[in-house]
Amino acid sequence: MKKLPDFEAWAMFAAVTREGSFAKAAAALGVSQATVSKAITRLEQRIKTTLFHRTSRHITLTESGYSVLDEVNDLVNLGDLVEEKMSEQASAMRGLIRISSPMSFGLNYLAPLLPSFMQQHPDVELDVKFDDRQVDLVAEGFDLSLRISDLVDSTLLAQRLCTTRLQLVGAPSYFAKHGKPTHPSELDQHKALLYAYDNRGAHWRFHHEQYGDYSQALPSSCLRVNNGDALLPVLKQGGGVAVMPDFLTWEALREGELVEVMPEWTLAPLGLFIVTPPSRLRPVRVDRFIQYLKEHLSTAPWRQET
Repeated sequence: MKKLPDFEAWAMFAAVTREGSFAKAAAALGVSQATVSKAITRLEQRIKTTLFHRTSRHITLTESGYSVLDEVNDLVNLGDLVEEKMSEQASAMRGLIRISSPMSFGLNYLAPLLPSFMQQHPDVELDVKFDDRQVDLVAEGFDLSLRISDLVDSTLLAQRLCTTRLQLVGAPSYFAKHGKPTHPSELDQHKALLYAYDNRGAHWRFHHEQYGDYSQALPSSCLRVNNGDALLPVLKQGGGVAVMPDFLTWEALREGELVEVMPEWTLAPLGLFIVTPPSRLRPVRVDRFIQYLKEHLSTAPWRQET
C-alpha cells in the first residue's frame, strides 16, 4: 500500500527555508531543533534526495530543494487555508446541521420550532430526518439526535430534556364492550395495539406503590406499526388497548376520545434526550441549536397544553 505524504516534514521543510535555520524554524513551530532535524532527515531518506547543504555555520537549499520550494509552499498555504476555513465554520453561525428525530414527536414538537431558529440564523442549513428507527449517529453522519428511550448506548453523549409518561389507554367504546382491566393480569383478555420499535421485549412491566412490580406478557396483537401516530385512529375506533407516550395521547384524553386505565399501575417513564457523537468538540452552530432545543423542550410542552 502506498504511504501517505509526510505533510508534517514538508511543513518543517518550508519553515526551515523561510526562517533560514533549523533552530529558528524550531522556535517558530514551537518544537525542538532535534524534531525539525529528524523530520528533514526522514524526508530526505524517503525521497532519496538531499534538500539542504549543511555546514557548521549555515544551511542552503540544494537544486532539488529549490525545485520543489514553490509547490511545498503552496501545499502548506493550502493546509493553512483549510484549517482557517474549518475554524471559521466551527465558530460562525453558518453551515449544515444534520438532525435525526422520531417521526411523531418530530412532526409535532420539533418541526414547529424550526422556523424561528431558521429566521434567527439564516446562514445555517438544517437537514432533518424524521424516522422512528434509531440511527447510527457516527456512521450516518448526524450531528445530533432526539431520542425517547431509556438510553442504553453509553458510547454517545446524552443530555436529558424531560420525561414522557407511558399510559395504558383505549377508547370508551372499547372498554364499554370488553370491560376495563383493573390488574395487569387481566390484560391477557384484551387485544393489544403494538409499536414495532418498543424495546421492552415481550412483556409490559408495571409498578404499584402498594403491590410492587408485575410483569405481564403482551396480549394477543391485532396491529403492529412502526409509528405511534398510526395507532391513534385504531385506538379511537375501539380497536384495542395500547401503551402510549403522553405526548401522543394528551389531546385525545382531554377530548374524551381515549381514557387511561389502571393509572395506579405505572410503567417506567422514558426520557427525551439530545444525543450527540462521542466527541465533545462541536461547531458553534450545533451547540447553539442544542441550546435552542433545551430552551423549548425541557418543560414537556404537551403537558402545558393539557
